[in-house]
Amino acid sequence: MNDQANSSDQRDEDVARKLAALGHPVRLRLLRQIGSMQSCCVKEMVSQVGMAQSTVSQHLKVLLEAGLISYRPERPRSCYRINVGALGELAGDIGETIDYCCSGNHANGLGCDSGRISCHADANMPQDVNKDI
Repeated sequence: MNDQANSSDQRDEDVARKLAALGHPVRLRLLRQIGSMQSCCVKEMVSQVGMAQSTVSQHLKVLLEAGLISYRPERPRSCYRINVGALGELAGDIGETIDYCCSGNHANGLGCDSGRISCHADANMPQDVNKDI
Protein backbone atom coordinates (compact mmCIF):
# COMPACT_ATOMS: atom_id res chain seq x y z
CA MET A 1 0.00 0.00 0.00
CA ASN A 2 1.36 3.43 -0.84
CA ASP A 3 1.82 6.40 1.48
CA GLN A 4 -1.22 8.23 0.10
CA ALA A 5 -3.49 5.23 0.77
CA ASN A 6 -2.05 4.85 4.29
CA SER A 7 -2.63 8.53 4.94
CA SER A 8 -6.21 8.26 3.67
CA ASP A 9 -6.84 5.17 5.81
CA GLN A 10 -5.48 6.96 8.90
CA ARG A 11 -7.65 10.00 8.15
CA ASP A 12 -10.73 7.77 7.79
CA GLU A 13 -9.94 6.09 11.11
CA ASP A 14 -9.59 9.49 12.78
CA VAL A 15 -12.90 10.72 11.35
CA ALA A 16 -14.65 7.48 12.36
CA ARG A 17 -13.30 7.76 15.93
CA LYS A 18 -14.57 11.33 16.22
CA LEU A 19 -17.97 10.45 14.77
CA ALA A 20 -18.26 7.50 17.15
CA ALA A 21 -17.52 9.84 20.06
CA LEU A 22 -20.35 12.09 18.88
CA GLY A 23 -22.67 9.11 18.47
CA HIS A 24 -24.20 9.40 21.94
CA PRO A 25 -26.78 12.05 22.84
CA VAL A 26 -25.19 12.78 26.23
CA ARG A 27 -21.82 13.48 24.61
CA LEU A 28 -23.46 15.82 22.10
CA ARG A 29 -25.14 17.63 24.98
CA LEU A 30 -21.86 17.88 26.90
CA LEU A 31 -20.05 19.16 23.81
CA ARG A 32 -22.68 21.87 23.32
CA GLN A 33 -22.48 22.82 26.98
CA ILE A 34 -18.71 23.13 26.88
CA GLY A 35 -18.96 25.08 23.64
CA SER A 36 -21.44 27.54 25.10
CA MET A 37 -18.88 28.60 27.71
CA GLN A 38 -15.19 29.45 27.54
CA SER A 39 -14.53 26.41 29.67
CA CYS A 40 -16.54 24.12 31.85
CA CYS A 41 -15.86 21.99 34.90
CA VAL A 42 -17.33 18.56 35.59
CA LYS A 43 -19.45 19.83 38.48
CA GLU A 44 -21.21 22.32 36.17
CA MET A 45 -21.86 19.62 33.59
CA VAL A 46 -23.18 17.16 36.17
CA SER A 47 -25.79 19.66 37.31
CA GLN A 48 -26.82 20.37 33.69
CA VAL A 49 -27.22 16.77 32.48
CA GLY A 50 -28.52 15.33 35.77
CA MET A 51 -26.19 12.32 35.78
CA ALA A 52 -23.64 11.00 38.22
CA GLN A 53 -20.20 12.55 38.10
CA SER A 54 -18.66 9.19 37.18
CA THR A 55 -21.00 8.86 34.18
CA VAL A 56 -20.25 12.39 32.98
CA SER A 57 -16.52 11.77 33.45
CA GLN A 58 -16.71 8.63 31.28
CA HIS A 59 -18.46 10.54 28.49
CA LEU A 60 -15.88 13.33 28.75
CA LYS A 61 -13.11 10.74 28.51
CA VAL A 62 -14.50 9.52 25.17
CA LEU A 63 -14.65 13.09 23.82
CA LEU A 64 -11.14 13.75 25.11
CA GLU A 65 -9.68 10.59 23.56
CA ALA A 66 -11.29 11.52 20.23
CA GLY A 67 -9.54 14.89 20.44
CA LEU A 68 -12.77 16.90 20.38
CA ILE A 69 -12.15 18.55 23.74
CA SER A 70 -9.09 19.40 25.78
CA TYR A 71 -8.54 19.12 29.50
CA ARG A 72 -6.59 21.21 31.94
CA PRO A 73 -6.51 20.47 35.65
CA GLU A 74 -7.09 23.62 37.68
CA ARG A 75 -7.16 22.89 41.37
CA PRO A 76 -9.62 22.21 42.86
CA ARG A 77 -11.48 21.53 39.60
CA SER A 78 -10.82 20.26 36.08
CA CYS A 79 -11.44 22.53 33.14
CA TYR A 80 -12.65 21.29 29.73
CA ARG A 81 -12.57 23.26 26.49
CA ILE A 82 -13.69 22.64 22.93
CA ASN A 83 -10.96 21.73 20.45
CA VAL A 84 -12.18 24.12 17.76
CA GLY A 85 -9.57 22.97 15.26
CA ALA A 86 -10.57 19.31 15.56
CA LEU A 87 -14.28 20.11 15.19
CA GLY A 88 -13.61 22.32 12.17
CA GLU A 89 -11.50 19.62 10.55
CA LEU A 90 -14.22 17.03 11.20
CA ALA A 91 -16.84 19.29 9.65
CA GLY A 92 -14.60 19.73 6.60
CA ASP A 93 -14.04 15.97 6.28
CA ILE A 94 -17.77 15.29 6.47
CA GLY A 95 -18.46 18.01 3.91
CA GLU A 96 -15.85 16.58 1.53
CA THR A 97 -17.32 13.10 1.86
CA ILE A 98 -20.82 14.32 1.14
CA ASP A 99 -19.63 16.38 -1.82
CA TYR A 100 -17.69 13.40 -3.19
CA CYS A 101 -20.62 11.01 -2.83
CA CYS A 102 -23.20 13.32 -4.32
CA SER A 103 -21.24 15.10 -7.04
CA GLY A 104 -21.15 12.27 -9.54
CA ASN A 105 -17.72 13.56 -10.59
CA HIS A 106 -15.47 10.98 -8.96
CA ALA A 107 -13.28 8.46 -10.76
CA ASN A 108 -15.77 5.69 -11.49
CA GLY A 109 -18.47 8.10 -12.60
CA LEU A 110 -20.98 6.63 -10.18
CA GLY A 111 -22.51 9.15 -7.83
CA CYS A 112 -25.78 9.20 -5.98
CA ASP A 113 -27.48 10.35 -9.17
CA SER A 114 -26.51 7.19 -11.08
CA GLY A 115 -28.19 4.65 -8.78
CA ARG A 116 -31.48 4.31 -7.00
CA ILE A 117 -30.79 7.30 -4.74
CA SER A 118 -30.76 10.97 -5.61
CA CYS A 119 -29.01 13.42 -3.30
CA HIS A 120 -30.15 16.47 -5.22
CA ALA A 121 -33.67 17.68 -5.75
CA ASP A 122 -34.19 18.44 -9.43
CA ALA A 123 -37.00 20.84 -10.20
CA ASN A 124 -37.35 19.39 -13.71
CA MET A 125 -37.72 15.82 -12.50
CA PRO A 126 -41.20 14.31 -11.92
CA GLN A 127 -42.04 13.98 -8.24
CA ASP A 128 -42.75 10.23 -8.42
CA VAL A 129 -39.44 9.33 -10.09
CA ASN A 130 -37.95 7.63 -7.00
CA LYS A 131 -41.10 6.33 -5.36
CA ASP A 132 -39.91 2.70 -5.62
CA ILE A 133 -37.00 3.40 -3.25
